[in-house]
Amino acid sequence: MARLHEFQGKAILARHGFSIPRGHAAPTAELAATAAAELIGNGGEVVVKIQAWMTGRAGVGGVAFARTPEETRAHAARMLAMRVGQFPVECVLVEEKLDIAREFFLSLAIDDAARAPMILFAQGGGSGIEERVASTKRIPCDPTHGPDPVALAHATAGCGLSAANEEALRAAIVGLFGTARAVEARSLEINPLVLTTDGAFVAADCRITIDDYAVARHPELGIEIAREFDHPPTALERVAYAAEQADHRGTFYFAQLATAAVKGSRGLVGFHGAGGGGSMMSMDAIVTAGFTIANFTDTSGNPSATKVYRASRIILAQPDLVGYFGSGSGVASQEQYWSAYGLAKAFWELDLDIPAVIRLGGNTEDRAVDILARMGALLGAMVEGYRKTDTPSEVAARFAALVDEAGSTVWRPRSPRRPAFVGSPGATKFEVRAGRVWIDTPRWGDIASAVTAHSGGLVTDRGGVPAMALPAEEFAGKDSELLACDVECLLAGIDGFFLELDIPGLAALETGSVYAAAAPALAGGAN
Repeated sequence: MARLHEFQGKAILARHGFSIPRGHAAPTAELAATAAAELIGNGGEVVVKIQAWMTGRAGVGGVAFARTPEETRAHAARMLAMRVGQFPVECVLVEEKLDIAREFFLSLAIDDAARAPMILFAQGGGSGIEERVASTKRIPCDPTHGPDPVALAHATAGCGLSAANEEALRAAIVGLFGTARAVEARSLEINPLVLTTDGAFVAADCRITIDDYAVARHPELGIEIAREFDHPPTALERVAYAAEQADHRGTFYFAQLATAAVKGSRGLVGFHGAGGGGSMMSMDAIVTAGFTIANFTDTSGNPSATKVYRASRIILAQPDLVGYFGSGSGVASQEQYWSAYGLAKAFWELDLDIPAVIRLGGNTEDRAVDILARMGALLGAMVEGYRKTDTPSEVAARFAALVDEAGSTVWRPRSPRRPAFVGSPGATKFEVRAGRVWIDTPRWGDIASAVTAHSGGLVTDRGGVPAMALPAEEFAGKDSELLACDVECLLAGIDGFFLELDIPGLAALETGSVYAAAAPALAGGAN
């Protein structure tokens, strides 16, 4: 499920008729102070809250009150230096402090057993609502028509409200359903829904998750990645998601888990799995061996070699890795040598200098292991391939031994190397899917037979110059075969053929920080 920040959720509520506190999201302490100056006026007070996908923000210092812009600036600066898990807080929400008379808890979620929405309602909101289950009322909902009228009336009847306020409360509950249905939310929680001293109901907090499959139907929500993360998407996750969406041959899933090794760990590891169950077992094995996993990556479902290449490049855009560990299912039906080619090309382009242990169990595993062994010899790096008969724990133990042998070496992201002839006026260029083939034309007479053989005849000799053997549109889809040709030429010591593949957005991250996400758009809070 795709999550939204509190300020984003409140903006949705406001568009559907809810009152929300006046306020602004602020990605800097200065903007927080500016927002406070606007809101405080004469003798007012504001609340400053971190925008993070977590509960219990007050308990970690993520909620504070301020009476001046200077106090607000200080609180915001402290909060923006916080991390939730290992990821930074990107912005705070500065809002007017409400004069509260009563608090209520409202939550809508999908009841899987009933296959319909269910609203939970309780008197009293805030933290600790989980312990007040006995006083929580359940209001069944028809997926089309909303809350059951009888259950709704029963839930609000004992709240001790005036007739007007009870009617307004029921309208808010109906509005909760309408809002959730409009944006296809899997869950929507208002905790608390506040009754102010002047008799208005105001949504003082909001948490919304959107069904992943509905995200494409709601571009207005600005959700970048239709997946459930425990943190807002990082810059590198955005690059990875775009790469996956551009190529639907197989699966590519990438999520960052840690930006630094935990205390006592043997180091930060780039993890590359294949297949859910096998990947989980392999992650357990590498953690048991004492390492911290930097990312979870899965390339499965018979991915293209170019997709595996891009995944590997993205994994290696993370700094401070002590090694690259690849292991997944041992019974994969995909042809593993394609993955080996993708990995080998990425390792060569980045001149890998940390240990890489890759378990590629399944079809053509022997060929895959051979490709990795030959590339390791070319690089002089410790690159080893393993088969399905090698268990994840055995492979993890070997990885640990290689990391120990490498000593204090850690990975530093770098720009990929390119042959000198790439982009030169005399080179021949053929367009392929999200990339291009470059051939050193002056050397064509020396390399023609090798390139023709390694490309399976996709590139041929035509009167002493390289040519495509297929129409351009068909040739463009042979990117994996041409990647294999690239690697085989490298391994054979043939310089003059190169496949250049685009990964939009990655170049800017390879030599800088890959963790800071772009600041979210500001959202005003007045209704």
